[in-house]
Amino acid sequence: MRIIEDRRALHRIPELDRNLPKTMAYLQEALSGLNCQVFSPMEGALCAWFDFGQEQAIAFRADADALPIAETTGAAYASCHPGAMHACGHDGHMAILLELARRLSKKRELANNVLLVFQPAEETTGGARDLCQTGIFSRRGVRAIFGLHLWPGLEAGVIHSRKGAMMARSSEVTVDIYGKSAHIARAGQGIDALAAGAELYRRAAELEKNYPGQDFRLLKFGLFQSGTVRNALSAHTHLEGTLRAFRDPVFEGLREGLLEIGREVEKSRGTRVEITFSDGYGAVWNPEDLYDQVAAMVPIAPLAAPALTAEDFSWYQRYLPGLFFFLGLGDTPALHASNFSFDETILTKGADFLEALAVKFP
Repeated sequence: MRIIEDRRALHRIPELDRNLPKTMAYLQEALSGLNCQVFSPMEGALCAWFDFGQEQAIAFRADADALPIAETTGAAYASCHPGAMHACGHDGHMAILLELARRLSKKRELANNVLLVFQPAEETTGGARDLCQTGIFSRRGVRAIFGLHLWPGLEAGVIHSRKGAMMARSSEVTVDIYGKSAHIARAGQGIDALAAGAELYRRAAELEKNYPGQDFRLLKFGLFQSGTVRNALSAHTHLEGTLRAFRDPVFEGLREGLLEIGREVEKSRGTRVEITFSDGYGAVWNPEDLYDQVAAMVPIAPLAAPALTAEDFSWYQRYLPGLFFFLGLGDTPALHASNFSFDETILTKGADFLEALAVKFP
């Protein structure tokens, strides 16, 4: 099957962030000869424009970058690039969109023009944001965008989604606390950065647990480093964690709450506390009206709960209406695992779904 050939070819050449020359060359070649205009709106991105003579358009997106992971699948088509792997299904996403392109090329009439978008840097700096800022969607009259992600643990071959909260807003949190080292025997001459870090860690956990309301929130730290030897006060504590929520007011409330804890610890402990947050990605939030409209045209299995992971598809939803879907893979290794693999025949289900959406969307 051509869709599987595409997936395997792309799987062999994983590239990172925005530096995707081999990937872009493969996509360019695969799209050549089809009834579409192929162009690059920015570095590491490629678009295919299918003009059906309409005033408005819809768009479909696939992410093209890989992960800095050494593959352990042992597959005959395993990565040829040491230390890089398509461990998040982006090779499958691109293969699905290439198959959709071949099917669209054979059609002569649709209610909308169609823009296919292959974007870089989903795993790193948010290529979706930069793509939106090129103005490509307004120039092409795009009124809605759709994205699909392969997803382990969901019924194989079935499209899943939900109204409202779909994936979390996220930000990486980094805390540095500076004190003054002193020998334990002369502890009064020092400022204990470890004790200050322990207090901040405890109070952050209480903030998450006791934050008002029932909205999901997550504020946790996975890394805590402090001190150099057993018989001296620590002069520096370093924490790394993550902040996640589905609603912006909850996210901002936790962010401001942690900053306030930092100020209070700084004042009471005599330390200097620095807290920084990465830009992160916004929450993927599916508009109810668009979801209902699409669900009336194509079958969608409702998700019982949103995912706690993040996706830069949220940037598209800030610029225009957009829906995000999961394509179930069944029982497979987890995303971002070095042995991630799946039944490739499932990819045709994704192409079938997107084609039906392209044909039926009014």
